[in-house]
Amino acid sequence: MNRLDGKVAIVTGTCRGIGHAIADALAREGAITVATGRSKTDEALGPRSAEVEYRQLDVASEEDWDSVVTETVERYGRIDVLVNNAGIIAYQGLHELTVPEWNRVVATNQTGTWLGMRAVIPHMVSQHGGSIINISSIWGSAAVAGAHAYHATKGAVRNMSKSAAISYAKDNVRVNSVHPGFIRTPLTDAQETTINDYVVSQTPMGRAGTPDEIANGVVFLASDEASFVTGSELVIDGGYLAQ
Repeated sequence: MNRLDGKVAIVTGTCRGIGHAIADALAREGAITVATGRSKTDEALGPRSAEVEYRQLDVASEEDWDSVVTETVERYGRIDVLVNNAGIIAYQGLHELTVPEWNRVVATNQTGTWLGMRAVIPHMVSQHGGSIINISSIWGSAAVAGAHAYHATKGAVRNMSKSAAISYAKDNVRVNSVHPGFIRTPLTDAQETTINDYVVSQTPMGRAGTPDEIANGVVFLASDEASFVTGSELVIDGGYLAQ
């Protein structure tokens, strides 16, 4: 039996990597899944489940959020799951990062997550139920040199999720964060290999994770199996934060 039958989900940052895997996993479990990304189309990014619809969405745009959420509610009558996955990183030193680059990271990782929650929560409150899963990171709790903007935003996502969980618990709207460790994706493949090798070397399981391993955790939090789970941090990191 599919674990998400009858649910309607929106996922951000789905054109590749973790977001792509999450959207497909939700669809396989029976959810009507609206996958979103900044690209006009994701046709060039490989096949995905037939149950997944794609919509263009810049998560930093209030207008884009209003459009996608309104269209989804008009078409399906509800929104049961939101996965705020879209994110970017900058590695410049604190004294080297420009204000425009800082603002770009904050707009995508932090403001985009806030805008997504703000857009869907009224609908979830009115239907007395919903699950919001915000993708943070192990680097929302721990730090490395040179990624301060990413740390700042992922730490914000971590605590913003807890605040939202407490605020809407009585409305049966659950809000949780997921904290991936080093995951092999096109984004990490484009990084310097020294960065990747270092993080893997610090991971007790001695390997990178896969997007599907993150998606499996998201499916659990989206499903009714997690009906008493809110305000939690689901760490999927091969043991990194246990040290």
